[in-house]
Amino acid sequence: MSKVLIVSDSHGLTNELDVLRERHLAEVDLMIHCGDSELPPDHHSISGYLTVMGNCDFGGGYPLETISEVAGRKFFITHGHRYSVKSTLMNLKYKAQEVNADIVCFGHSHVFGAEVIDGILFLNPSSIRLPRERFEKTYIILDLLDEKIKMNVFEVSGREISELAREFILP
Repeated sequence: MSKVLIVSDSHGLTNELDVLRERHLAEVDLMIHCGDSELPPDHHSISGYLTVMGNCDFGGGYPLETISEVAGRKFFITHGHRYSVKSTLMNLKYKAQEVNADIVCFGHSHVFGAEVIDGILFLNPSSIRLPRERFEKTYIILDLLDEKIKMNVFEVSGREISELAREFILP
């Protein structure tokens, strides 16, 4: 079993990223930040996170998108602003299909979302600074169990939001 932590849109927060790393580092195989950290790549608080550049990240140093593989699942990671994710997931779906991704992690809208489209799992953990549509400042932990993927959602405080927990079956 492998675990992946997914966070996004921290917009300058440092202590919260440190807390998440300390809380989960021993149990996760990968920590993903979907952009808009507003931190330089060498900042200690972003250390250990696989990070992409968001529309509020200036100065470079992060890729616009990246791919990582965990437990045989291919993750495509992007902020989402270049794919118009606030209005549609279609552009992101086409890119995911192009790179043969199983799971897409993105942010930008600050709106929590988790859905399977054409066999691809799309995840937006919302924002740990300025969430929209829900008041909780959330992040995701995925448990990768062969064809089953278990998603748990947590507030920055560590409280699990059990009504958002879901299981997905991917081919």
